[in-house]
Amino acid sequence: CNQRPDHSTIATFVSSMKDQIKPLFRDVLLVCEQENLLGGTFFAIDGCKMPSNASKEWSGQFSELRKRKEKIEHKIKVLVENHIDKDKEENTVKGQPLGNREKQIKRLHKQAEKIEKWLAENDKKIGSNGKELRSNITDNDSTKMYTSHGTVQGYNSQAMVDSKHQVIVHGEALGRGPDNENLPPVVDGAKENLASIGESPDYFKDKILTADSSYHSIPNLNKCSEEKIDAYIPDNRFRNRDKRFASRVGYRPRSKKFTFADYKYDRENDQFICPNGKRLKRHIKPKLQNGKILRAYVSNESDCRCCQLRAKCLRYKDAKRRYLSYYADASGENISHTMIKKIDSEKGREIYPRRIAIVEPVFANIRTQKRMDKFNLRGKIKVNIQWLLYCMVHNIEKVANFGLA
Repeated sequence: CNQRPDHSTIATFVSSMKDQIKPLFRDVLLVCEQENLLGGTFFAIDGCKMPSNASKEWSGQFSELRKRKEKIEHKIKVLVENHIDKDKEENTVKGQPLGNREKQIKRLHKQAEKIEKWLAENDKKIGSNGKELRSNITDNDSTKMYTSHGTVQGYNSQAMVDSKHQVIVHGEALGRGPDNENLPPVVDGAKENLASIGESPDYFKDKILTADSSYHSIPNLNKCSEEKIDAYIPDNRFRNRDKRFASRVGYRPRSKKFTFADYKYDRENDQFICPNGKRLKRHIKPKLQNGKILRAYVSNESDCRCCQLRAKCLRYKDAKRRYLSYYADASGENISHTMIKKIDSEKGREIYPRRIAIVEPVFANIRTQKRMDKFNLRGKIKVNIQWLLYCMVHNIEKVANFGLA
């Protein structure tokens, strides 16, 4: 009577659901479909960065972790030397009991051994660009992320939401802070979930999908193109181009560098024309890079040398010419520029703002109403189970409120 499970019991229960959580989530999703809670025409994706049971102080590249180990060892050496020099004095060393000093030395020894053992048993984390990512000794699946509330060590909790009743069709906790590569795994996960309840493999063909500007990247746009999704994903300058924001309070137009949109493309000659009327010719032949077509163009050095617009055009003061490059789809169109034009269209301006009312209330419900604002487990598998449990509870609530009629 009046008993409740402690943290370890709950953690053990969550950890044991590795093989059950996906089938359970899909069973609830099937009920949502049977209760006609899925519209199946308009979806929104977003992510929520939440801390986990991991210390950001134990995060860094291998070289940084080795330096930390060296600093700890140096501190141990200083403490031992002081200990030897003062061990004949009275029971204190600079006001600190010798027993406490010995405990401090032992604690530092354990920290140094912990780092050394971890470095020996683990490999470097390499990103898609080939550069080393930060590892974390307490939870290497987690990542250090920058949020509006400061830096946290945790996971980027993703959700793909149907617009009709805000039902989550897929949720996944990813150990990757930036969203520039997070759309493909979320779309693939949603396809698997919907296929398990009887939907076709091309379920998302011609369906509307919205995401904020953090998802505007070549990998994400390529995925939408491959799946033939009608996506609306703005770049981070889309509000600056919107005339509706030109007169907003506090807004002052500022002189900035020219952007890609300021250069006009001459399709007949395969050249770009700069704001001063000079031409940028093809620098290299179009080549396939990471599954995408890379196109690059460059101006003549003589055209840029005395140009009055060079301060707004060239990226650096000592630059001699202007380079333009972009990734194209199979037809040769600039994928990013095509999406920008789509967002700037009248239809795009009408569709994109609807994203907020679809996906944001989902995170508000989970984080505020369900009080899920931190993962208390370690490892992607366990954290993902915890996130899916809350996504499933959210969907069950939708069934209770709008289904079972």
